[in-house]
Amino acid sequence: MSAFASEPQKPCAFNGPIPGIAAKVVDDDGQPVTGAVGELAIFGPWPGMSRGFWHDRERYLDAYWRKIPGVWVHGDWAYVDKDGFWYILGRSDDTMKIAGKRVGPAEVESALVSYPGVVEAAVIGTPHAVKGEGMVCFVVAPEQPGLEEILADEVARQLGRALRPERVCVVPELPKTRNGKIVRRAIRARYLGREPGDLSSVENPDALQYIDRFREAR
Repeated sequence: MSAFASEPQKPCAFNGPIPGIAAKVVDDDGQPVTGAVGELAIFGPWPGMSRGFWHDRERYLDAYWRKIPGVWVHGDWAYVDKDGFWYILGRSDDTMKIAGKRVGPAEVESALVSYPGVVEAAVIGTPHAVKGEGMVCFVVAPEQPGLEEILADEVARQLGRALRPERVCVVPELPKTRNGKIVRRAIRARYLGREPGDLSSVENPDALQYIDRFREAR
């Protein structure tokens, strides 16, 4: 993907695939879509393309080729707006299915950080008896009375009432890798009382202690 200096620009967007990359944004059936969130997919080989995983061809095929047969699916949500600008919205393998609606954490996190004072956000899916999956949000923001309900309402306003979070939790910090990526899988495991797994890449593993306070109050 590239943002060509000679072309018009938009914040956080790029102009489209670089030459030699046959990329499209597609729906569940592999059909190209514009103005809607879809999977980033590539419809032809390109220079330097990987041909498999070492000693594990089946895992390679499962990871990239079998979600939409015959199409290489990268595992990212993407969006092309009406002007042709492209946006990468986050990993599609983090997708939550809430009351029959699919939503990626990045969409909800974008709604949360758009509210004044919210510095960072992490959203996880949790088991829900009625919806199948519920949504719990962790935000880094100055504490203020009623902020949790305000933020839950803000998500509902932007994304729809069905996607209103079950809970919003204000914390001092979130666990992140050394390059600044929030470790959602560790947050989810800690919240559900499970082992968080390997934390060797996490710069501030002590931040998980803030999740415990909300886990115990569930």
